[in-house]
Amino acid sequence: MSILVDKVRIAGFRGISNLEISLPRVAVLIGKNNAGKTSVIKALQLALGDYSRHLADEDFYIDDEDNICSEIIIDVSIVPVDSNEFSDEWIEVFGDLRQFDASGDEFVAIRTICEKDDIKGGYKITRFPLSEWQAFENWTDNSVKINKKITKRIESIPFVSIDAQRDIHQELREKTSYVGKVLSEIDFSSDDKDALEELIQELNESAVDKSEVLSELKTHLDSLSQSFEGQGQTDITPFPKKIRDLSKRFSIHFGDSASNSFSMEYHGMGTRSWASMLTVKAFLELSEKKHSEEEECFFPIVAAEEPEAHLHPNAQRTLYRQLTEVNGQVIISSHSPYLAALANQQDLRVISKSNGDGTLVNSLDKSLQPEELRKIHREVIHSKGELLFSSAIVLSEGETEAQALPLLFESYFGKEPFILGVNFIGVGGSGSKYKPYLTFARDFNIPVFIFSDGEEKPIKQLKKVYDTIFGETDLTAASNITILEDTDFEGYLLESGFQNDVETAIKAHDGDDKITKYIQKKQGKQTKAVITDKPSCVTCKQPIFEVGVYDYSGDDGYKKAILEILDSDKTKYAKVVADHLTTLESEALPQKIKDLFEQIKVGIQL
Repeated sequence: MSILVDKVRIAGFRGISNLEISLPRVAVLIGKNNAGKTSVIKALQLALGDYSRHLADEDFYIDDEDNICSEIIIDVSIVPVDSNEFSDEWIEVFGDLRQFDASGDEFVAIRTICEKDDIKGGYKITRFPLSEWQAFENWTDNSVKINKKITKRIESIPFVSIDAQRDIHQELREKTSYVGKVLSEIDFSSDDKDALEELIQELNESAVDKSEVLSELKTHLDSLSQSFEGQGQTDITPFPKKIRDLSKRFSIHFGDSASNSFSMEYHGMGTRSWASMLTVKAFLELSEKKHSEEEECFFPIVAAEEPEAHLHPNAQRTLYRQLTEVNGQVIISSHSPYLAALANQQDLRVISKSNGDGTLVNSLDKSLQPEELRKIHREVIHSKGELLFSSAIVLSEGETEAQALPLLFESYFGKEPFILGVNFIGVGGSGSKYKPYLTFARDFNIPVFIFSDGEEKPIKQLKKVYDTIFGETDLTAASNITILEDTDFEGYLLESGFQNDVETAIKAHDGDDKITKYIQKKQGKQTKAVITDKPSCVTCKQPIFEVGVYDYSGDDGYKKAILEILDSDKTKYAKVVADHLTTLESEALPQKIKDLFEQIKVGIQL
């Protein structure tokens, strides 16, 4: 790879008012439906490809006051890779389009302007080179435009669009499809063509001779000669008579063996879609070979929308690998967390809509260390890729909260969290366990809320991590953080007046005597040995351990037994207790839980 389209700027196109996006060699555009992924691809196609013939009034941006933008502006920056200057081959391609920035690095920048043509009707599309890639704040300023129109596309950088709606069976009948373009390249030497057509003629004659139906049909059709003074002869050709007609009857079969294969029309949409994309690869390789034979540069931009459509996860992974093998630049728009997990994490571009800022593009901070990226990939994207599509992420330390809070959320708002795009995650600990999630939320601009235990050590650890990522913060005053009062979630429920509710839930699930039996079984028995603060043994230098006895006397002892029961099987009792709490009125829920839900409501404007 010797060049790269590294930046694209878009103004006034579809739902995009003003946007800049950086592009690596393989870019994976992630985002919710209607976030703007397709608009980015079509804008690039308008600048480098053939989208201009599809341009419509609806492609011009309409603001909040229903004002229609008068023009579409798209800037594309092309830079050399692994060098600060283009190779001799690309210098020949770009010619005087090349410019130099303040550091002496070469680049090519092209501006595409689309306007309605009030005189002739339709649209005017003009392209100009730019003398400078200026700051984003004033990038639409025309002062950097060189008044020398670019009259034709750069053939060495074709834009290849693979739409979300694709079907190899249908495309076989379309000359303009990529498989149609491949078939149009079918060519044989004169001798080979004559030999093949002779074989086909023999095959046709044999088929007619061996078929009573075809022979009978030929006999009757031969009577046409009576209308032409006895001249003429019917020629029935079950198979194409001429090599030039091969593409008209061309078909593709697929199966587990040559003897057990079926036409594409009998396969599912997944197979047909996948086959369609592979024909694009075939087309590109043929094009690359032609350019190579002519000693010409060739760097295609391939944009594939939703390649995962109709494919199971392993097939998605295989297809992703096949797409990224293209000798050019690849842009993939996707809703698949499986593809997101396959991509280089810093190649992800999350596109979202913001009421105040329009269309946004976010990616991971380039300064993240390899170990930080590894943790984000392993702990977040690989196992919880759906977070890329979240409206909000709610983090807590334990499994109990991760199970209970979604159920209580549904009870409080009357809607399941996923409907509103809210994801609840138990990070599995405190302190550093939060870090990959918080970094992920910061870089991808996803609102994050924290529901934290209130013990001194977890709070201290949380503050250290949070301050590192978001800057010095007063956790007790933050509008996205809820801290329990010197206890964990289970303890908070008991301390805040919900002991009876917890008891009721346990007894309803395990019987009315669950708690009393637990106490009777353990009362007075020795506890496990625990390390003490006493000085180590002088002789053996080992720490001092002590054992105690279980004591459940009084109200505090009874409460202690309940907490131990809850801790004994958090997976089970989290849901048991949450199911019971959902039977309460919203106003009767624990205050800290209501505080969290109100923070979410305000934070993402539910």
